Amino acid sequence: MSVITQAMILAAGKGTRLRPLTLETPKPLVEVGGQALIVWHIKALKAAGITDITINVSWLADKLMDALGDGSNYGVTIHWSVEADEPLETAGGIYKALQEDKLKDEPFILVNSDVWTTYDFTQLINYELSNDQKAHLLLIDNPKHNDSGDFAINNGLASEQPIGDADKYTFSGISVISPRLTDGLVEGQPAALAPLLKQAMLKFQVTAEIISDNWIDVGTPERLEQVNDFIKDKTVKVKNKHQGA
Repeated sequence: MSVITQAMILAAGKGTRLRPLTLETPKPLVEVGGQALIVWHIKALKAAGITDITINVSWLADKLMDALGDGSNYGVTIHWSVEADEPLETAGGIYKALQEDKLKDEPFILVNSDVWTTYDFTQLINYELSNDQKAHLLLIDNPKHNDSGDFAINNGLASEQPIGDADKYTFSGISVISPRLTDGLVEGQPAALAPLLKQAMLKFQVTAEIISDNWIDVGTPERLEQVNDFIKDKTVKVKNKHQGA
């Protein structure tokens, strides 16, 4: 069994829904529970043994790169993939990182920087894509802001539309991706991930699983407040538990 050794964190977006916070601060550096949102992912990946991390940047790129540096403060190596003023979108960013050898030509864990979760990445590092498999997606129960869901899951395979009375779930922004998913793209041209995933789903090349970990898309000031309250409440409960011991 081959172990996944690399990850990519998507951090090139402008975070417009979090303005004015993100006018001066890159969205991945917005603080959640006392530390930058992206640092939660870096630490979680490091805890799972992933120390080779590529991060794509565009909006306020210098601030993000200055804050995290080469990753040595966190015990990881960060490879920066710098995009132009207009981001290349998810698939375009992945393709650029692959072309520049920031990502090795082997499967990697992909994480959206703007989600917060307690998911343990050690559950993914031993996931092995089959030869023709393009991706493995982690899905969650639909949050209020996405109540119609994104993808269905049928016998372990992801699909855009449910079969029979199957439910649709929300894509968590966490996945295992094969570099082959972006074959055929043109470097420098923006390309979204969803159309590539949907094409691959039609060929039964995308699997999925449902996770039940704490998860939130930190996309608005209200949800930022929500996740901060959750972390604060969780910390207080842990502290009280120790004090009562």
